[in-house]
Amino acid sequence: MRALVSVSDKSGLVEFVSGLQSLGWEIIATGGTQRLLEQSGVKTIGISEVTGFPEICDGRVKTLHPKVHGALLARRDDESHLQALRENGIGFIDMVCVNLYPFRETIAKEGVTMADAIENIDIGGPSMLRSAAKNYRDVTVVCDPSDYGRVLAEIRDNGNTLPETRLTLSAKAYTHTAEYDSCIATFMRDKAGLPEKLFLEFDLAQSLRYGENPHQSAKFYREGKPSPFSLAFAEQLGGKELSYNNIQDANAALNIVREFDEPFCVGLKHMNPCGAAVGKDIREAWTRAYEADKVSIYGGIVAVNRELTGEVAEMMKPIFLEIVIAPSFSAEALEVFASKKNLRLLKVDMTRTDAVPNQYVSVNGGLLVQQLDTKTAHVEESMCVTKVRPTAAQLADMEFGWRIVKHVKSNAIAVVRDGHTIGVGAGQMNRVGSAEIALREAQAQGFTEGLVLASDGFLPFDDTVALAAKYGVAAIVQPGGSIRDNDAIAKADELGITMLFTGMRHFKH
Repeated sequence: MRALVSVSDKSGLVEFVSGLQSLGWEIIATGGTQRLLEQSGVKTIGISEVTGFPEICDGRVKTLHPKVHGALLARRDDESHLQALRENGIGFIDMVCVNLYPFRETIAKEGVTMADAIENIDIGGPSMLRSAAKNYRDVTVVCDPSDYGRVLAEIRDNGNTLPETRLTLSAKAYTHTAEYDSCIATFMRDKAGLPEKLFLEFDLAQSLRYGENPHQSAKFYREGKPSPFSLAFAEQLGGKELSYNNIQDANAALNIVREFDEPFCVGLKHMNPCGAAVGKDIREAWTRAYEADKVSIYGGIVAVNRELTGEVAEMMKPIFLEIVIAPSFSAEALEVFASKKNLRLLKVDMTRTDAVPNQYVSVNGGLLVQQLDTKTAHVEESMCVTKVRPTAAQLADMEFGWRIVKHVKSNAIAVVRDGHTIGVGAGQMNRVGSAEIALREAQAQGFTEGLVLASDGFLPFDDTVALAAKYGVAAIVQPGGSIRDNDAIAKADELGITMLFTGMRHFKH
């Protein structure tokens, strides 16, 4: 039995090839792979000894030869194929162990040249992978170092890999070359000035029981590499399987949590925050977020940005919640929640990063792609456009409200005081309607003065300002940018309200 080894990623290679050799396999190797193996005491056959032709063109041409591909593609059950091999002095190659030049990693480097990129386009590697994968009935193809152990174990136990394993490895090889080629195609089309083609690579994470409604089928896919604040890479510590709507809601909660560095808690329902608060610790943040709307949080989701303690878990336990999200859970918290068998506990990496992920939204016959809205303007006194200047406490509440309202469905209004929400108005067809909902919520809780109102979009008329004043709003933060901004400013001045323009809009349709 013979294996041809030619890899860019050499992790675990020596141990794997040594294992093959101990089982009686001959090892054919190329270039740098051969040098590493020989230096490690593994006896190899150079590819030129097999082909009878030297490696040429700086290694660009070494495996593109009939004695390689004939050895891989010949069917062992077809006498005409076997005769062709005998006539041409070609021996079987029973395994290909290949992974490809690091093209993706190369083009990700700052200042990469076209010449560097081109030299990292693998030709012989994909050709060998595809030949071996096509003939998986007779040939084992290995492109992932994580499969080395499985392959060795099967050969040790059975004399060769099992047919079902060879089929699996064939599928993985085709996936490997497909992803590789899509990356090259994207890069080259850009350099050539051709219209962009979007190639997406997502792995199935979960087949869902149904989608938004029981009659809709659904699946959940994740990107290839883990990323922070990602539900796709969350560790579920307890509870039943997530549903389509659970995933949507949990993702919305994570986007809100991303906004805050201080201890923070948000309760969320139907992708809108129903209560949110900062605090000196998570206990205080949870208490204030829960008290903001004890009714709506029923059957909702809670997310925090600090370890969830046993004390806070005890406070949450009597309340019906679908999901609790945190960067970690204490042993005491897990013990408290152990009796709530259906409660999903999600541990999520909340490491800060400057990377801005893409957001994908399907439309009929197409796909909308945009950067996730991760930028938020810091609220500063210099943004004030009214005669009345904001106090330090008002600035803090405007900063808090501004970070919350961007995650409420437009038209969005958030009313806050002392670092927690007291009213949220979402998704109405006009802004006054959203404002009225939020302000009435605040009034119902007994808050009638010193309120701060945040709006995700500009106030097109002065009517929202007038309404806000009736409910005790003393400060407003909004993007500005309306042709009637002066009307809103004049009304605020008339009513003694301070108002700030951030210059940044946060629509969430």
